[in-house]
Amino acid sequence: MDEGMKQFQERLIELETDAEHLLLARHQLVENDKLRNGNREALTALRKRARTTKTSVPSPFESVMRAIGGSGSRPLVKEVCMTCGSHDSSERTWMMFPGTDVFARIPFHAAHSILETDQERLDFEAKKLQSDVKDKSLLISERGALADKISPEVLKSLVVLTDKRK
Repeated sequence: MDEGMKQFQERLIELETDAEHLLLARHQLVENDKLRNGNREALTALRKRARTTKTSVPSPFESVMRAIGGSGSRPLVKEVCMTCGSHDSSERTWMMFPGTDVFARIPFHAAHSILETDQERLDFEAKKLQSDVKDKSLLISERGALADKISPEVLKSLVVLTDKRK
C-alpha cells in the first residue's frame, strides 16, 4: 500500500473512533435523561404530598417580616424548607435508592434532600455530556471534509473496487 492510502486509512480509523465515542456519549445522555425524569417525577410527587409548590412556601424574608409583627418571644428566623413547607418533615416515606433494588423508609425531609442533590448532580452531568457531544460532533464535522483532500474520483474508485457487483 502506498503512503497516501495508509494516511487515508489512519484518518478513517480516527474518524470511526471519534464517531463511536459520540454514539456512546449520546447513549449516556439518553440514560441520564431517563434518570433525571424519574427524579423530577419523584420530587413532584413529594411536593404534591406536602401540598407545596416551589412558590407556595414563603421565603425566609416573609417569615421574618411576619414574625416581627408578632410576639418577641419567638425566634426571628425560622428556617422553612421549600419542599416540606408546613409538612411534618420527620414523617417516614418509602424510597428506592438509585441503582439498587433496596427500599427504605426514611424521613420525608431526607428523601427529598437526597433527590434534590441527585438531581443537581444529574443536571451537571447532562450539561457536561451535551458539551462533549457538541465538541465531538464538531470534530467529526471538521474531519468529515475528506473530499477536499482526496478527489471524488479516488473515492469513487475505492467504492467500485470494494463493492463490485456479481
